[in-house]
Amino acid sequence: MFGPVGGSQRLALPTPTVSVIIPARDAAPTLDRALEGLRAQDLKQPFETIVVDDGSADETAAIARRHEPSVHVIRNERSQGPGGARNVGARAARASVLAFTDADCFPTAQWLSRGLTALKAADLVQGAVMVDPRDVHSPFDRKLVVERDSGLYETANLLVRREIFEAVGGFRDWALETPGRRRWSRDRRRGRATRTPIGEDTLFAWNARRLGARVAFAPEVLVHHEVVPGGVLDDVADRWHWARDMPGLARLIPELRETAFFGRWFFNERTARFDAAAAGLLLAVLTHRRLPLAASYPYLRWLVREARPWGLRRGSRFVAGAPIIDAVTFAGLINGSVAWRCPVL
Repeated sequence: MFGPVGGSQRLALPTPTVSVIIPARDAAPTLDRALEGLRAQDLKQPFETIVVDDGSADETAAIARRHEPSVHVIRNERSQGPGGARNVGARAARASVLAFTDADCFPTAQWLSRGLTALKAADLVQGAVMVDPRDVHSPFDRKLVVERDSGLYETANLLVRREIFEAVGGFRDWALETPGRRRWSRDRRRGRATRTPIGEDTLFAWNARRLGARVAFAPEVLVHHEVVPGGVLDDVADRWHWARDMPGLARLIPELRETAFFGRWFFNERTARFDAAAAGLLLAVLTHRRLPLAASYPYLRWLVREARPWGLRRGSRFVAGAPIIDAVTFAGLINGSVAWRCPVL
């Protein structure tokens, strides 16, 4: 890897084949392992790693600097949002290919080499994301899995040609543009003062697609994502956070109704099942009839199926907690649908 802090020293190094850009905010628990994963890459060509510390209140910058000179560290005194931090890193990058991952992601050794191979036939490559195999999972942990091209294009694992990045104009943290949207709750799972806005990566990729960029999904280009422990209340807070802005993302990218959503109007199949169950229950109460309760069957069947692998104790917790989480998700989507004037259920 290449990229020491000194600007003149960086310019004296061989031109890197790819620039890895990692935005990091309060990422002390995971950043060191993420950078070790980059150190272990099997890529034969030179590459550089740029960590953009986006106004962290912990030891993120100090941890990144321990990896100098193989890591170039940029410090934002005030947070610019994940998209803004990536744009800062891209401006400092020297390669013709930009590879984006996050500080809580752990690249496999072949990540860059396979990513560059996949990029030979595309302008933008979405790689696979799997949960960290080291972690023990529970029903309400926060985790990210990307197994196909769903149309969301998560920057946990995304490679793009620089000319496409520049043609799009970089990332746009659109959710931060609306007055009041910055006042998010504390992310207690991660110990962060505020939560992270959603959708800047999805909007970037769709803007690239609209310009004619060739997009590919490469399952062999793999990173693992940290599993963050939590309980029902943590999951409730997470769902309320993203659900309120998902309709805003749909308003910006109506194509999501065909590629990512379920039946165009539902965020996914789970929300559709819950909405049907809730509607059936409400109708049964209003009509004093049992027949509408049949609408609850798909959701109840799903609930039991999802609980079974967790065993009796954790499965029971899931059955008790999931309807609460889904009700909050529904409320968040309704709130966002009204605020953004774009219905998503």
